[in-house]
Amino acid sequence: MSTLPRKISLLRSATLDDGSLVDVELAGDVVSAVRPAGTPSSSPASETIDLSGFILLAAPAEPHAHLDKALSWDEIEPPMGDLGLAIDSWHAYSATMTVQSMAERARRAALLLLRNGTTAVRCHVDILAGDEPLRGVQALVQVRNELREVMHIELAALAGPNVPSADVEAALALGVDLVGGAPHLADDQSADLQRLLAIAVRHGVGVDIHTDESLVGDYTLAELARSVRDWPLSRPVTAGHCVRLGTLDGAELDGIIDEVLASNIGIVTLPITNLYLQGWQHPVSTPRGLTAVRRLLDAGVRLGAGADNVRDPFNPVGRSDALETASLLVTAGHLTLVEAYTAVSDGARSVMGLDPAGVFVGAKAELLAIRGDNLADVVANAPADRYVIHAGRLVSYSEVTHHTIMPERSSAPVELLLEKR
Repeated sequence: MSTLPRKISLLRSATLDDGSLVDVELAGDVVSAVRPAGTPSSSPASETIDLSGFILLAAPAEPHAHLDKALSWDEIEPPMGDLGLAIDSWHAYSATMTVQSMAERARRAALLLLRNGTTAVRCHVDILAGDEPLRGVQALVQVRNELREVMHIELAALAGPNVPSADVEAALALGVDLVGGAPHLADDQSADLQRLLAIAVRHGVGVDIHTDESLVGDYTLAELARSVRDWPLSRPVTAGHCVRLGTLDGAELDGIIDEVLASNIGIVTLPITNLYLQGWQHPVSTPRGLTAVRRLLDAGVRLGAGADNVRDPFNPVGRSDALETASLLVTAGHLTLVEAYTAVSDGARSVMGLDPAGVFVGAKAELLAIRGDNLADVVANAPADRYVIHAGRLVSYSEVTHHTIMPERSSAPVELLLEKR
């Protein structure tokens, strides 16, 4: 495997999700040709990867991560519970963190995502309390710069209701890309939402707002949609979570979805974390913490899906694998396999404002090749054998060998079984 090329001109004998077998030519960071497998090519062998037995897909994108929090569960040992408990645990621990400690965990978390195929990440980074509120921003800017050649990372400043506007603007000055926040935590949700939008307008940047992260109470998605309806496309608007939307039905739900469509807001659903955090107060017939994914898709809303938190106070589990998110969208969200994978790939890229990627001419060469028979196989089993391609270059690969040793008393042949799956 040490002879694998970094620069790639040809991916040979790849299986697409429709079952067709193709050769894919790359020109720099773009797919330049897709032809039937075995078509003669002038691409040098030194720039070719044989993908026999692999499914080739658009690489996943993670539209809503918290790399500054990720992998902190074992360090914090927080109580398990709802959003309020998670916030309290995080605030207590964050006071002890240094730029170096946050950067180290964020780097590990980003590389776990990359190893599993995610080549683009939008990360919300907390503006912290205390004398050094931008420690997290400094750490994530550092990690983004370190990993610039192997993955795309963009940052949103997560400003709680008590964070001064000056600190948000200071984060933008350090290189943060978007204004973020959580108006649902404010005493006056509308006032906090309008404050955040005003900062974004002053600086000409987009917003990615934690929106209506509760199963009950007031909600602000409709106000967000009305407020940004006239924003230019160069200032993207994203609403994450939108859990409250999943509790509505009928004309009320349809009216909000119409507002979302009119404003071109991208919605991000986060099944792993929201299924964990929501519903603790309902031990019987526990409601599920998902937004209205079926209705949003059917209406034509741009929908992306992500993991949100991974092994921190907001979610004790998570494998940093978009296939885990896709699988949950099938089981908990009742999406089809194609819809579920699209949500973590094409849909996520659309919400993030990234160019389309995939196996078609003109697409960005952001690709994941994963050993398997078809899309159902890879979503169900998440095989570890993978090639990850970012900007037309191989940036990660994994290869696993399983060993099965039959006991001597077994009636089966006594042998060492090796299976590369």
